[in-house]
Amino acid sequence: MRVSFRTLTRPTLASAALALLAACEGPLDYDLRGQIGAFNTTEAAQSARTAPRPKPDTRGVISYPNYQVAVARRGDSVTALADRVGLPAGEVARFNGLQQNDTLREGEVLALPRRVAEPAGQGGNIDIAALAGSAIDQAPDTTPVETTTLAPAAPAPAAAKPAGPEPVRHKVARGETAYTISRLYQVPVNALAEWNGLGSDFAIREGQYLLIPVKDQPAPKKQAPAPAATAATTAPGAGSPTPTPPSATKPLPDEKVAAAAPAAPDVSVGQPTGSSNAQLAFPVKGKIVRPYEKGKNEGIDIAGAPGSAVSAAEGGTVAAITADADQVPIVVIRHADNLLTVYANVDGIEVNKGDTVKRGQKIARLREGDNSYVHFEVRKGFDSFDPEPYLK
Repeated sequence: MRVSFRTLTRPTLASAALALLAACEGPLDYDLRGQIGAFNTTEAAQSARTAPRPKPDTRGVISYPNYQVAVARRGDSVTALADRVGLPAGEVARFNGLQQNDTLREGEVLALPRRVAEPAGQGGNIDIAALAGSAIDQAPDTTPVETTTLAPAAPAPAAAKPAGPEPVRHKVARGETAYTISRLYQVPVNALAEWNGLGSDFAIREGQYLLIPVKDQPAPKKQAPAPAATAATTAPGAGSPTPTPPSATKPLPDEKVAAAAPAAPDVSVGQPTGSSNAQLAFPVKGKIVRPYEKGKNEGIDIAGAPGSAVSAAEGGTVAAITADADQVPIVVIRHADNLLTVYANVDGIEVNKGDTVKRGQKIARLREGDNSYVHFEVRKGFDSFDPEPYLK
């Protein structure tokens, strides 16, 4: 795999930085598998344990709350798999970057472009409405459809869903390999291959959807129930205890209360970096000089005074510190819900990889001269999002 940086080229800058999340300040291993000197990234990918992939239903479909995938059988083509799950072959092929007649490996996973009927377990009821709707979508519109009102059927039991959290679904971008993706999500490459039915060469294709293996979660500790409050009992013939009046436990307020001085009017000037209740804080105090544009500028450029502090937009962990071809540093911070923020074109980095940072903590400073701005990106995996809504 060949990785190249052009000086702050927006569409490739953050993707290249994220592909280096497992790297440190040492020499760069471009395929992230071998060693250069004492640098080795293999241990990071092998240290995470993952759960097995959920078993599919009789059609090979695995259903999650937000999407579905289908597992290929031996000898399947895209058309055969699509016919089995009840979707047009051309639609399934386009969604996965394949041709209709392409042969699939046994166990290979294809993402479904829309939901299909979900059986309620083996031998259970079938969602007839979903099947009928799929058939109508595929049928040519040549004759009118006659309908007959039927008696309402008893509600079918809910379809069984795989236990555990829903795995992340990653769309492969140009230049990515199974190794870079496994290190991005910190899962073993072998587990990635098993979950997605990859071949022995771990080959993947641009536009392919991959399920990211779910890491094993420790069983929750069972907490002992809190002891129930026992009512006070008295001996037969004895009087009940007199409750303590509220006035005995909390003194009454003074009758004479000094008049409070009127509050001084708030004359402070708000900062130009957005409100404090925004999901993310502005990384610098400045002005947006270049907006977000998908495919051309994957973030925003915020200009400020040379040497100004660059701060973490939210609390998290420093996931990577790298540099572009001109050795200009790039910082990547991982937050909750797999959200990533990228800070490029900075100088004087004050944090290290693995450090925990707080919202507003200084992580670097703006460069001197005419390049006094930070390129700021918000990403989930390799998908970029416009940062401005997060800052409002």
